Amino acid sequence: MSDSEAPPAVAPEGVSGAPGLSQEALEIASGYAFAGPALDLGALLWDGRSLPDARIRIPLPVLNRHGLVAGATGTGKTKTLQLIAEQLSVQGVPVFLADIKGDVSGISAPGVSNDKVLARAQEVHQEWTPTACPAEFYALGGMGRGIPVRATVTSFGPVLLSKVLQLNQTQEQSLGLIFHYADQKGLELFDLKDLRAVVTFLTSDEGKAELKGIGGLSPATAGVILRSLTAFEAQGMSPFFGEPEFDTSELLRTASDGRGMVSVLELPEVQDKPQLFSTFLMWMLVDLFHDLPEVGDLDKPKLVFFFDEAHLLFTGASKAFLESITQTVRLIRSKGVGVFFVTQTPKDVPSDVLAQLGNRVQHALRAFTPDDQKALKATVKTFPNSAYDLEEVLTGMGTGEAVVTVLSEKGAPTPVAATRLRAPQSLMGPVDPAALDRAVRASPLYGRYAQAVDRESAYEKLAARDAAAAQAAAQAAAEAGRAPAKGGGRAKEEPSVVEQVVGSGIFKSLARSMGTQIGREITRSLFGTARRRR
Repeated sequence: MSDSEAPPAVAPEGVSGAPGLSQEALEIASGYAFAGPALDLGALLWDGRSLPDARIRIPLPVLNRHGLVAGATGTGKTKTLQLIAEQLSVQGVPVFLADIKGDVSGISAPGVSNDKVLARAQEVHQEWTPTACPAEFYALGGMGRGIPVRATVTSFGPVLLSKVLQLNQTQEQSLGLIFHYADQKGLELFDLKDLRAVVTFLTSDEGKAELKGIGGLSPATAGVILRSLTAFEAQGMSPFFGEPEFDTSELLRTASDGRGMVSVLELPEVQDKPQLFSTFLMWMLVDLFHDLPEVGDLDKPKLVFFFDEAHLLFTGASKAFLESITQTVRLIRSKGVGVFFVTQTPKDVPSDVLAQLGNRVQHALRAFTPDDQKALKATVKTFPNSAYDLEEVLTGMGTGEAVVTVLSEKGAPTPVAATRLRAPQSLMGPVDPAALDRAVRASPLYGRYAQAVDRESAYEKLAARDAAAAQAAAQAAAEAGRAPAKGGGRAKEEPSVVEQVVGSGIFKSLARSMGTQIGREITRSLFGTARRRR
C-alpha cells in the first residue's frame, strides 16, 4: 500500500462483516450498533447497493418516544407497520393497528413464500420464516367484521364530539355547556338519543328557563347543535355510541405464550367517515392516557399505537384541539405508550406534534407538481444533517425502501440511513373473511361487547318526565270538567297543573333519581372526556 492510499475502514463493534464499507457508510452503520434489544428494519443502502451486514435497527426502549411513518401512496407504509408490529409482538409488546384498507388482517396468518419475498430476504440477510401473530379484530360500532367498539357520549366528551359533528369553536363551547348541564342534573349521556333528548328539552318551551340558567348558551346555537346532531344520526352514526363501552385496557393484553397481542381495528366499512374514525382513534388514545399510571421510561413499551391517516385528525382542528393533542402525545410517553403517526408527508402533522416524534421512517415522495416539490423540500428540512442528497434519495427509492433516523439508547438521533426494509413474515394481504369471522367469534371478548345494551339514561328520564306531565295535565282537565260539590260549602281549590306534576309518583321517582346525582358532576379532561368510568 502506498503512503497516499487510505487504510481500510474498520468496522465498529456490532457491525459484522462491514470492513468493506466506505468511511461514510461505516459511520452510519455504527450509529445503529445498539447493545440492547432492538427491532430490525433492514439493511443500509449506499451508492445504490444494499449492504446486508450494516443493519438498521430501532432500540426497543425508545419506542415510547413516538414516531412517524410517512410516504406517498403505494410506497410500502402498511408493510412497514406490519414489519414493526410483528417484531414488537415477539418482544411481548402489544400493538394497536388501524386497518383502513382491509389488508392488515393478514398479520394473524403465516406469510406465503414467493420469489419476491425470498429475494428481499436474501438482499438484507433475513432468516425469513412464515409466522402468524396473535391478533384480535375490532370494528367501530360493529360496522363490519370485528368485535364492536363503542364509546358512551359522556366518555367521548364535547370536544371530540364537536370534531365529528364539525361544529365551530362557539358551538363547541356551547356543547360543553350542555354536557355540564347534563352532568349536574344526573342525565346520563350514553348514546346519541340521550344527547338529542337533552338538547331538545333545552330548546323546548318547557326548557327555556333551564336554558337561561346555562350561561353563554343561546337558543339559536342550541338549535344548530340539535340540527347537526339529528343529521349525524340520520347518516347512520348511532351504532358507534352506547354501551357496553369498550375498555381500552383490552389493548394491553398479551397472548398465553407471552407475545404481545396485535389489536386490529377494521375500518373498511367506515372509509367514507374519516372524521369519525380518526376522532375515535384519538378517543382511544385519550382514554388510555386517563387510565394508565405514570411509569417513566421502561425497558419496553406497554403498547405501541399506530395512528393511521393522521392528517384527518388535524384537518380543520381548532387551536385548543391541537394543543390538547400535543399535550396528550407529550405526556402519554411517561405512561409507557408509544404513538406512531402514519401519513403521507410530515407537513400533515403540526410542528408542535412533530417535535415530539423521535423515530422516523420516511418512504418515497413524489415531486410531480410544484406543491409536491414544496412538500419534498419541507420534508428534507425536517431531517438532521445527512451524508445523502435527500431530495434525490426520497424521489428515487423503490417500494419497501425508506429513509430512517431513530433515537439511540442514549436518546440522541442516529445518522440518517437509507434502508432496504425486511419482508414481513406474516401474510401480506387480507385473511379469508370466513377465517376472520371465526376468529372474532372465538374471542373471549366477543360475548362481552357483541350485544348492545340500552340502560335507563337521559332519554328515558326525560320521556318519563313528559309522560308524567301529560298524565297530570289530563287529570287536571278531567277534574276541571266535574261539577262543584253539593252542600253549599266552599269547594276545595284544585291544585294547579304544575302542582299536580310535582306531586305525581312518576315525577317524584324521576326527581329522586336525578337528585341523587346532583353535585356529582363528572370530572373532565382537556378533551372534555370523562375521567372515570360510569
